[in-house]
Amino acid sequence: MTLDGIQDKIKEGQYRFSDHAVKRMIRRSISRQEVETVIREGEIIEEYTLDKLSPSCLVYGKTETGRNLHIQISLSPAVVVITAYEPDPQEWIDGRYRR
Repeated sequence: MTLDGIQDKIKEGQYRFSDHAVKRMIRRSISRQEVETVIREGEIIEEYTLDKLSPSCLVYGKTETGRNLHIQISLSPAVVVITAYEPDPQEWIDGRYRR
């Protein structure tokens, strides 16, 4: 699935959050709106075609307030937000590239 396909699913509300994502979002004070904004306006920075449950990807983007976020999304058979977090600057350069 392409980013356009993922963004279409987000716009149509045809996605869900894993229990893990909900717990992490609460702990990290990340809102549903922030996740949707990052996915709609972000970019895929890594693809995990051999992920253990289904293919997934990592989307990087900024919220409306400029907060850097990573959103991991399962691609098949349905779009599922797996987790969301702020990239650690010691591990990521500008949130996009691994050190």
